Amino acid sequence: MNEIKNGIKYDYVDDSVTTLDWREHIRKRSGMYIGKLGDGTSHDDGIYVLLKEVIDNSIDEYIMGAGKKIEITVSEEKEVRVRDFGRGIPLGRVVDVASKMNTGAKYDSKIFQNSVGLNGVGIKAVNALSIKFEITSFREGQYSRALFSQGILQDSEQGETSEPNGTLVAFSPDEALFGDFNFNGEYIGTMLKNYSFLNAGLTISFNGTPYCSKNGLLDLLNDNLNEEPLYAPIHLKSQGIEVAITHAENYGGSFYSFVNGQHTVQGGTHLSAFKEGLVKTIKEFYKKDLDPDDIRTSIVAAISIKVQEPMFESQTKTKLGSKDMNEGGPTIKNFVFDFLKQTLDNYLHKNPETADILLKKIIESEKERKAISGIKKIARERAKKVSLHNKKLRDCRVHYNNKNERSEESTLFITEGDSASGSITKSRDVNTQAVFSLRGKPLNSFGKTKRIVYENEEFNLLQAALNIEEDIDNLRYNKVVIATDADVDGMHIRLLIITFFLNFFPDLIRQEHLYILQTPLFRVRNKKKTMYCYSEEEKEKAIKQLGSVEITRFKGLGEISPDEFAGFIGDNIRLDSVKLGKNDMIPDLLSFYMGKNTPDRQGFIIENLKAEEELGV
Repeated sequence: MNEIKNGIKYDYVDDSVTTLDWREHIRKRSGMYIGKLGDGTSHDDGIYVLLKEVIDNSIDEYIMGAGKKIEITVSEEKEVRVRDFGRGIPLGRVVDVASKMNTGAKYDSKIFQNSVGLNGVGIKAVNALSIKFEITSFREGQYSRALFSQGILQDSEQGETSEPNGTLVAFSPDEALFGDFNFNGEYIGTMLKNYSFLNAGLTISFNGTPYCSKNGLLDLLNDNLNEEPLYAPIHLKSQGIEVAITHAENYGGSFYSFVNGQHTVQGGTHLSAFKEGLVKTIKEFYKKDLDPDDIRTSIVAAISIKVQEPMFESQTKTKLGSKDMNEGGPTIKNFVFDFLKQTLDNYLHKNPETADILLKKIIESEKERKAISGIKKIARERAKKVSLHNKKLRDCRVHYNNKNERSEESTLFITEGDSASGSITKSRDVNTQAVFSLRGKPLNSFGKTKRIVYENEEFNLLQAALNIEEDIDNLRYNKVVIATDADVDGMHIRLLIITFFLNFFPDLIRQEHLYILQTPLFRVRNKKKTMYCYSEEEKEKAIKQLGSVEITRFKGLGEISPDEFAGFIGDNIRLDSVKLGKNDMIPDLLSFYMGKNTPDRQGFIIENLKAEEELGV
């Protein structure tokens, strides 16, 4: 049938309906299987999902009691190798499990219990999205190997071997899809640490570095604490569930959730049950009508549960959708509630010192909340009124995707001054990029209470723009980018904004939402070509390449025209992620860099300047 719409003829005929085979579908609709593609600069880029899909299979072997070590290497040529020492794939089905959809042993809960790979898709996605994919199974002195490229079988063989049982998967992501990507060892290390925390006794080595945990979630909590906890973490375990809980001094609250060893970064039914059950148990223990926000303020907690056949809300398994623990068993909510009611209540009765510290913390949070409740109401109204004709926030159109999840592309640039915000505003992508303009230097918030967030107009409006007053999970933008001038004042403003987030919203940094925009320091050009340079080294290379040139030194963002700026915040954007390391204790960091110890900082600066001079920097 020929259809004419808006003057355009559409031929909708039999040939318009096509059928894609499994590999074509994965390559064409890769987002369904691994989320975004990415180039490796973000921890949730697709190349890490490929690695995770392979590791998940090896973890499932360990859960079934087969193999206590996994060896992982990533070569300079970007080839990934994962070798486990489990049972190995049945030799006659090696090709099938790597290339036939809905094929695998994990549909049988007797063969694989509490598995995360239930859809028979993961390893096939790795195969289809790799330029080279090789899988070898070793079983009882025999091996079976299959080699693929972009999901197409190239070769297969079987024979005898002296290798111990297990599976070896080697793959190279396809640059035709992922572009010029690179694996970030730090991201992989964090992933493997989480795997080791959730599988006590398993050793995972990455390029020779071993990851192993003896104390499970207790080790995870200690690894993620950026300050001394108020009390020794509470560590509770039972069949199918493990939790760890403590409180810190700072604002915010961090929850880590896992299902069958899978890090569910978006939570799900188990995390919701944990939060509710925690509040309910604590209120009943103290026999007080405590506010949930006061209980959860400054908490650092983790939960891991084992579900027989988990249902996730996407193939990347970041959010649990299951309601029941297993067929015919209790609901996840009741299971978690009953566990906390029994074990946490018992722990608090047996440890009165911890119970006293916890109650004191909750009461302190309650006092502060009530003290600023009136100010908060006024501040909210002020923020709403200003936002009607708000020149400070030039919002974007898209904040959420079609699944009502925060869009990965949504970005807020925090700028200083009218000229800088004007340049970014004119050159941005209005669909995904918003701009928040600061007025002058922000207040140094070190040592201040949260009252200042509502009393200070800049902080109040920034908090409202980000939508993080009630919960960091409500953050409206996936990336929050500090865009300040490349001079002393710009660096100072950058530090003051980071201090604000560290002091009041540290989870924004812990969850890697905060970035620094790198803008060029120099424009080097001749009559034929223009090059933008981000360092002295890049400038010198450009001068050698272009010969006789004109050099412009950019001191402020306002000096860069909107047309030029479009190239710096588009596909070629350079962002540095603001991160907290294991040994970065927030109180110590803020006290040293933002406190009143000026002589100490002066000495630190002088010593580092001397070191730079000696190195010729």
